[in-house]
Amino acid sequence: MYLVKRLLGMIPLLLGITIISFGMMHLAPGEPSVVGQEFNPKISAEDIQRLRSYYGLDKPLYEQYWDWLKRLAVLDFGQSFSADGRDVLDKIRERLPVTLWINVLAMLLIMLIAIPLGVASAVHRDSWFDRLTTVLVFIGFAIPAFWLGLLLMIWLGVNHNWLPISGLHDYNWRHMSWLDRQLDLLRHLIIPVFVSAIGGLAGMSRFMRSGMLEVIRADYITTARAMGFPESTIRYRLALKNALLPIITLLGLSVPGLIGGSVIVEQLFSLPGMGLLFYEAVLSRDYPLVMGITVIGAVLTLLGNLIADIAYAWADPRVRRGLKS
Repeated sequence: MYLVKRLLGMIPLLLGITIISFGMMHLAPGEPSVVGQEFNPKISAEDIQRLRSYYGLDKPLYEQYWDWLKRLAVLDFGQSFSADGRDVLDKIRERLPVTLWINVLAMLLIMLIAIPLGVASAVHRDSWFDRLTTVLVFIGFAIPAFWLGLLLMIWLGVNHNWLPISGLHDYNWRHMSWLDRQLDLLRHLIIPVFVSAIGGLAGMSRFMRSGMLEVIRADYITTARAMGFPESTIRYRLALKNALLPIITLLGLSVPGLIGGSVIVEQLFSLPGMGLLFYEAVLSRDYPLVMGITVIGAVLTLLGNLIADIAYAWADPRVRRGLKS
């Protein structure tokens, strides 16, 4: 019953998001029919008007939104306003694997490092290890992604030629064996994945540290120590599960980022992903493509919140009792 209520409640939220996004996109100056054509002497006012009529931009805004919503109801995201005129879903499907690869690998790297680092910092609070990791993670959090990416490109790619610095494949990629292709892809993703993960690594480790510090000071941990439980059992079986609650929330909220991508990283390393696609669509006022990516991101955000709530209920029995009541 709880899941049904939450899923039904997502419908008005999604409609509200689409209305706001649709309105803001159309309020921005410029239209697909005139962007890039203002200084073209061969384009007359009649040509621009024909383009506006072809795209349906001469209709009132509410009619444009209603037409778009009817297509969305049957999962038709329409055709892109770009010169190729391809379906929006085809363009998204083409760019999606790149963004998924980068963000899933970055998330795995963050979890594998941040959780043990945060736990160790909390267990050894105020030690030299805790102070050192605090300084390092705050430096990592403060470093701009584009600046770090440029440094790594110069050092690892240009000066030492250890790793490629742009694209996804070498020029002779088609002539490689299957295994060599996968290794070549991984080599191209090492620097972008690291740059994507560094900021999240810093924040996640601090959340893990603060959550662990709060839990190990709880009364039931003190009781477990008084009953003679081993310290390893107290830390990693009793405390760690509850300390993961803030991390669960962050993971739920990070689901849209797995699809949305990073404009900075994809632009810097010339990666054909979703972030770069969305950026190009906004610049060219490609309304169907912008709205298609926005809807997918909104759905993932709502589902991410739902997943976080369910995971909370799994981790905390008090939340489970609240959901049942």
